[in-house]
This record gives sequence, C-alpha cells and structure tokens, in this order.
Amino acid sequence: MTEIDYYELLEVTKDSDKGAIKKAYRKMAMKYHPDKNPGDKEAEEKFKAVNEAYQVLSDDEKRAIYDRYGKAGLEGHGQGGGFSGGFDDLSSIFEEMFGGSGFGGFSGSSRRERKTYNYNLDIIVEVEVEFNEAIFGTKKEIKYSYKDACPDCKGTGAKGGKLSTCPHCQGQGQIHMRQGFMTFAQTCPHCNGTGQAVTDKCTTCNGLGYKEKKDKFEVNIPEGVNDGNRIRVSNRGNIAPNGQKGDLYLQIKVKEDSHFIRHGDDIYLEVPIFFTQVALGASIKIPGLRGELQLKIPAGTKDKEQFKFEGEGVKSVQGYGKGDLIVQIKINYPKKINNEQKELLEKLQESFGVESKPHESSFENMFEQVKSWFK
Repeated sequence: MTEIDYYELLEVTKDSDKGAIKKAYRKMAMKYHPDKNPGDKEAEEKFKAVNEAYQVLSDDEKRAIYDRYGKAGLEGHGQGGGFSGGFDDLSSIFEEMFGGSGFGGFSGSSRRERKTYNYNLDIIVEVEVEFNEAIFGTKKEIKYSYKDACPDCKGTGAKGGKLSTCPHCQGQGQIHMRQGFMTFAQTCPHCNGTGQAVTDKCTTCNGLGYKEKKDKFEVNIPEGVNDGNRIRVSNRGNIAPNGQKGDLYLQIKVKEDSHFIRHGDDIYLEVPIFFTQVALGASIKIPGLRGELQLKIPAGTKDKEQFKFEGEGVKSVQGYGKGDLIVQIKINYPKKINNEQKELLEKLQESFGVESKPHESSFENMFEQVKSWFK
C-alpha cells in the first residue's frame, strides 16, 4: 500500500510553519469530521489520517524524525502518545460545525467555551420524487419538524441552565481510545462533547433542551436531480439558544420507472423486436423522454446490441449538457408455430442451401479427428 505523505495530506509544504500547519489541519478536520459526514467510512478514515498527520507535524521532535526517516521512524518514538494539543483544536472545530457560541472570549484556563445544547443545527429530510419529476423538475411541499432551544434552560436541559462538569470526560468533551501504538479521540457520548452534565432536569422541556416545532414550505426540485442528491435550504434547520439557525438538507430519493433505467445522466431502454425484423431490418417508433423517436434496425442486428441517441438523456443538474438515450435490442422468438408457419420456415431454410447449416462446414473434419483419439 502506498504511504500517504503527511505534508500532502494536509496540503502544506515541508517548510510550512506551525501556524500554517494548524490552519490547514483545522480546514481538513472540519471537512472530514464524522459528524459532518454521517455514515461515510471514507471521510472517517480521512479524518483519522488528518489527525495523525497533525499529531506529528505539530510536534517539533516528531516532525524532525518524520522528515528524516519517514513514518516508519516514528514507531517507538511516542507516536501513540496523544494528539499533542490537537484536542483543543478538535473541540473548537466541533463548535464551529455545530453552532457553539463563546468565540468572543476565553475562560480562566484560556479554553474556548463549548456549545451547551445537545443537538445538531443541520437537519436531513428525505424527499421522494417520481422518476419523471427528477428528470424535468417539480415543486414539493416539505413538512418537517425542527428543534428550538428551550428559553428557560437555554438549550442545556438543566434547571436554570446550570450545568456541572461531566464526570466521564472530566470536562474535556472527549474520551480517548488506544489502538495499537495510536491514540484517538472521540466525542464523549455522555455529554455529546460539551464537557458538562445535567444535575437537575429543566421542567419546561423535561431535560431535552429544546421544543419540537412543525413547519412546511414549498421548494423547487431542479431538473436533473438524481437519487442520493442533496438540496440545501438555508436557515431552515434547528435553532441554537443564541438564535442561530442551521440548514435543512433535502435528501432526494427517486422512484424507479418500469421501462426507463437511469445511470447518471444517461437513460437506458430495452426494445423487444421479433426475429424476422432482425433478418429483414426494420424502422420502428420508440418512446423517448421527450416524445417519439425513430429507431432504424439494420438487418443482422445482434441480441443486446445498443444504439445511442445523443442528447436525449437527462439534463445535467450541474449544467453540463444532456446525457444520452441508449437503446438495447432484445430479440424475441416465437414460442409456438403452427403447421403452415413450420412449412414456410422449412422452405425458407432450404432456399438458403448450405448457408442455412453453418454447423456442417464447421464440424466437417472434427468427427474424424475425435474418432482418431480413441484408436
């Protein structure tokens, strides 16, 4: 496996100072944080790799060893000893991602204040659309629920908004896990990264820290969206105690069609034809996305052979033009024939002479060859 260069991973040069490395690390950690990419294993692995790179390049001794000997030289030199101050960076990154306040000042220990509410500001809502609605665009009424911070406890879930230090992470907001010689940090599951715990529940929200509210609005689904696409609607998400609003993400789910199959911006259509049409050639009308199309079938067309109609596919939602309509031939043969049809087919076969029995010329010498094997 090719070893990833720490400098390339953080997108910095070897002569970058600590400030530039820290800035690059925060940018990459924000991008690949698991809470920003739920269920994305690739992003999770990239996040771990970014933290590993920062752990080394932010430490003068480890960086010097790495520059001289590479990653292998770090084994046995404290590589599993922690994130070298990366925990404070991670906690502030967590605040930036999920709307935590407190960036205007510092506590007596010079640490940033953490967010005190236990929910994400962004919301994901699945929106199901018909096959044709995804292709040509449509309008949908969105009904959903969002969280609004409880005014009595200011989103903390604690009576009077009074919180105590989380006993599980001792107020760090993170717990540490060791895997081999590496140590990783993850958000404390007991306090959700706040570092604080509820002693007495708020009676107004029953300790939730928020009230559920319902809303609805109409949104334009653009032409060309595909299954799995997300549409961002600003300021329609959950609300933080300071009034900050998250965003609403509409996760598109497209229903399948009984005839058309979509792959990216291309559309596939299977066209059944009778075996006589293959022999004689034909010109038939087929349905396209935007109306009738004329398909010319040359004599001798093969089963599963494809024909392309350029620009008759889906309009790219990114504005890159249109895909193609790709027609695939399926040759049908009669399941039963009557006596008259049988006689006609036999006469037709005879009319072709030797050409109607290609197997005879192909196997002419093979029979004698096989017999010679047993003499």
